[in-house]
Amino acid sequence: MSESLKAVKGMNDILPPESARWEWFEDVVRRVMSRYAYQNIRTPIVEPTALFVRGLGEVTDIVEKEMYSFEDKLNGDPLTLRPEGTAGVVRAVAEHSMLYEGGKRLYYIAAMFRHEKPQRGRYRQFHQVGVEALGFPGPDVDAEVILMVRALLAELGLSDVRLELNSLGQPAERQAHRAALIRYFEAHAEQLDEEAKRRLHTNPLRILDSKNPAMQGLVEAAPQLMDFLGEASLAHLNAVRASLDAVGQPYRINPRLVRGMDYYNLTVFEWVTDRLGAQGTVCGGGRYDGLIEQIGGKAAPAVGWGMGIERVLALLEDAGRAPAPLTPDVYAVVPDAAALPVAVATLEALRALGVRVQMHAAGKDGQGSFKSQFKKADASGARHALIFGADELAQGVVAVKPLREAGAPQELQPLNGVSAWGQKLCATRPDA
Repeated sequence: MSESLKAVKGMNDILPPESARWEWFEDVVRRVMSRYAYQNIRTPIVEPTALFVRGLGEVTDIVEKEMYSFEDKLNGDPLTLRPEGTAGVVRAVAEHSMLYEGGKRLYYIAAMFRHEKPQRGRYRQFHQVGVEALGFPGPDVDAEVILMVRALLAELGLSDVRLELNSLGQPAERQAHRAALIRYFEAHAEQLDEEAKRRLHTNPLRILDSKNPAMQGLVEAAPQLMDFLGEASLAHLNAVRASLDAVGQPYRINPRLVRGMDYYNLTVFEWVTDRLGAQGTVCGGGRYDGLIEQIGGKAAPAVGWGMGIERVLALLEDAGRAPAPLTPDVYAVVPDAAALPVAVATLEALRALGVRVQMHAAGKDGQGSFKSQFKKADASGARHALIFGADELAQGVVAVKPLREAGAPQELQPLNGVSAWGQKLCATRPDA
């Protein structure tokens, strides 16, 4: 016998009933997005490698270490499984001239791929909700996308997540800060680890994001970008803060918050928690006004965020907020195969009304005993059993037996009046 095949490490199957939690989460996301008038966009899983190299930056961890890249066997084109969502959305917006008639508010729910060490809430195939507001230059939309996260977290019932905020200013301001950082770290070169030394002259801003405990004192004393921001950048940040203050949203200014991609400018933010260990970022994003032009489109402002679905579901599980899986409203007990035509027709009519129906499936030896069918009906979690017995069918009725209410009487319902009692089954559903 050949060895059984298994999923790729860090790429997980999502099986029932766990998949029901994902569906519930996605429904909540779509509900919140509709309130903010954001529309869904779906881009390919595979993109040209150059899109991410150009968009994210050659010396980012994602491009250097984590991308799944390969050559197209037919034409040799370098391709990459998308490691994040923003670059692909921006490519689509530019390619299809979507901003010709004005700004666009977009969102996606999609799988991403990064080759990194799998751990709880962080896998090699992972999933994100992302929001991109393109064509809007003002701080009002920065505040809008931040508060959208607040609304989503509230809808999910998560409260132990806090907001951190910073500004990366504009390119000239970052260049001045970059030069100051290089001078500072060169003067303390003996305290830098190998990763920091490698980044010193390519991307010194990323040294500020070091997780090495031995370097935290050095990082804390480094020059702060906030001290290099000009009047316009500070005004933009203060306008975002004013909107957050107006709705009572707490936040902390974190001058070390830099994010992992090169394309950010002005506002950057993260929603973080202490309940996921070292991987505490639940959602992160910011403004990226130069990215559209950088990948070949017409210059336009943009701001957005990405949220890791696995991390949010882990938080929900810890908080006891995992929804119960959906169960059938009714389980159809069909003692005799001769009753199948009537049973199937009745069940299809119920499904058309919105009733969740599970029909007993016959085994190789037939329908199975009445007792065994009832055992499966109970195990299904259904609220009622529908019994299509010979005596009932002879009277033109079906027996409706409550399975979750002790002592509740069994009722007989007419087969020619499915609409009336079927609607009642929907109306009395606990989640109706």
